Amino acid sequence: MRRFKSLLIPGVDKKLLVRDAAKLLPEPSRRRFIAGGASLGALTLLTGCDVSDSFSAESMLTQISKFNDAVQAKIFNPNVLAPTYGEQDIKRPFPFNAFYSEDEAPKIDGQTWQLEVSGLVDNKKSWTLAELHQLPEVKQITRHICVEGWSAIGSWSGTPLRDFLKLVGADSHAKWVHFRCAEDYASSLDMPTALHPQTQMTFKFDDKILPRAYGYPMKIRVPTKLGFKNPKYVVAMEVTNDYKGGYWEDQGYNDFSGS
Repeated sequence: MRRFKSLLIPGVDKKLLVRDAAKLLPEPSRRRFIAGGASLGALTLLTGCDVSDSFSAESMLTQISKFNDAVQAKIFNPNVLAPTYGEQDIKRPFPFNAFYSEDEAPKIDGQTWQLEVSGLVDNKKSWTLAELHQLPEVKQITRHICVEGWSAIGSWSGTPLRDFLKLVGADSHAKWVHFRCAEDYASSLDMPTALHPQTQMTFKFDDKILPRAYGYPMKIRVPTKLGFKNPKYVVAMEVTNDYKGGYWEDQGYNDFSGS
């Protein structure tokens, strides 16, 4: 068996590397990994990487992340619903969350805004907000779980994304639905998650038109995912077989990121 050349990793803290890699594992695997004496040796056996330089260290973490995504995608059940709650459980005011301050949130004119629809769909027309508001509305009270460790329960109303995808003739066998947002944010949903009954094109929060802070005029509510997979201020939706990443995904966050 090859020996680790850990002393050759310039500027890499071994304990931090192991800790960060463990975070990328699904919870049951993480517990077993830590209980087994989390080490660079264990990481090497798991990934096949010899950590001899910073590139290998990055490759190791990437492989762990891909492994995590594959496991979560494999066990994801599109028929299992996220927990729902009562009106008394709603957090008011609901926390603002973004990579910028609330004052920097986009200001969008709902009268001129349109949702661009493209990719593997039969109907590529753009939709006005008035048209979208005419679609059947469903309400859900679900928990938003942030990757930073906090959570809050909110009330969200809008159209199930799967109903809209059917309406525009989307290829349900495509791999991804990619979203672009007004503040240069982006994120991709795997098709099984996009078709989940609770994944929603959200137009209201707490029975009122979606406030600017929460993504006006439209956000995608995905209660089976971590918060960063819930894009706000959406301006474009593309059904595609090409993985196009996202704002946080391109910085190393797990793509699947189930909650």
